[in-house]
Amino acid sequence: MRMREILVTGATGQVGGFIAGECRDDFAFVALPRSDCDLADRGSITRAVSMRPWAGVINAAAYTAVDLAESEPEAAWCVNAQAMQWLAEATARNDIPLVHVSTDYVFSGDLDRPYEEDDPHCPLGVYGASKAAGEQRIRAAHPRHAILRTSWVMSERGQNFAKTMLRLARERTTLDIVADQHGAPTHARDLAQALMKVAARLASDPDAATGTFHYTGDGAATWADVAEEIFRVSRACGGPFATVNRVDSAAFARPAPRPKNSRLAAGRLVSAFGVTRRPWRECVSDIVQQIMASERSVPS
Repeated sequence: MRMREILVTGATGQVGGFIAGECRDDFAFVALPRSDCDLADRGSITRAVSMRPWAGVINAAAYTAVDLAESEPEAAWCVNAQAMQWLAEATARNDIPLVHVSTDYVFSGDLDRPYEEDDPHCPLGVYGASKAAGEQRIRAAHPRHAILRTSWVMSERGQNFAKTMLRLARERTTLDIVADQHGAPTHARDLAQALMKVAARLASDPDAATGTFHYTGDGAATWADVAEEIFRVSRACGGPFATVNRVDSAAFARPAPRPKNSRLAAGRLVSAFGVTRRPWRECVSDIVQQIMASERSVPS
């Protein structure tokens, strides 16, 4: 039997890179080049969605330059909001379920508990506002959607906090790391697995749950906690490490403010789709070991 196909956007990113080319549950996850699916072009989106009888669409593409968005609001809104309206309209017309990745940045971070899916949006900057608008436009245009909010995504691929810490540890013995922002590291590979599971269910079960869900690594930490775990694992692997000096976020002047609380309650997704969540320390350990192994395999 021929496998049904699910379209993946953002296949060159951390998360999409773990999805494109995969096969599971009788579905093949197919990425199109930007020339065939340009999110800045409504016509390109429409043609891509109509190109084949897709069983589903996973949107892992986004404008994610949080600080740059403050000076490039049009670019952020084009990809994160306007393009999501076009994508939702196109998939709705073709009766194709849409799975979309969103972010903790839609919240202000002022609550003293993990955020629930139905807590109101209150973004602090352009990036968060554009992502919140994208969510709203998807909800308005397409009833068969699943929005997965996540936080602190990292992996052995691309640019992320884990890779930055290891790079800086090769240059300095002590690093100032923020200790007043709370969240949970999420392995991009784990998030990709969750997205594929949700997309496959929506594609095969018309009664599958829809709406907004949260997915992160299990537990909570500060960025300083994460950095210390990165260096602990790296040191055990013979890699670089540094001493962490815990500081408040006020020590770093950035164009875009960060939520102090990025903790997301993920029980709804676990209950509806049976996804698993690994403890964040296990995720970090896996990532650091993969980075170390990759570096050792590169000829000197």
